[in-house]
Amino acid sequence: MRDETRIWFNYSEENLQTARILLKSRLFNPCLQNVQQCVEKVLKALLIERSIKLKRTHSISELKNILFDNGIKVNISDDDCEFLDSIYLPSKYPVSSVLPYYKPDLAICEKALAIAENIFQFVKNLLK
Repeated sequence: MRDETRIWFNYSEENLQTARILLKSRLFNPCLQNVQQCVEKVLKALLIERSIKLKRTHSISELKNILFDNGIKVNISDDDCEFLDSIYLPSKYPVSSVLPYYKPDLAICEKALAIAENIFQFVKNLLK
């Protein structure tokens, strides 16, 4: 694994660990923010490792499509990408609740965390 890849991967892992702690503490908004950041960073780590130019984006859908266009199929549904994309801005700034039509709760955070854990493990296996 390249040094730069490892840095992005380690940051992603820290976001995942942080999301788990925040979920246990029932801090749902920051939990979701860390879930989104985990997935974003681990996908960017994969881009870096495969020498694919990084694009300034926070969109999970866009990152998935860039990887796909370069022959890498990431195991995440379009619905899950849309769900994670809906988290980014509202979890960082007090514009409204973290999700446009839902109040963050335990079930939503558990769903988001499960998605992140699957993507993280998928990328980890590719990087071995």
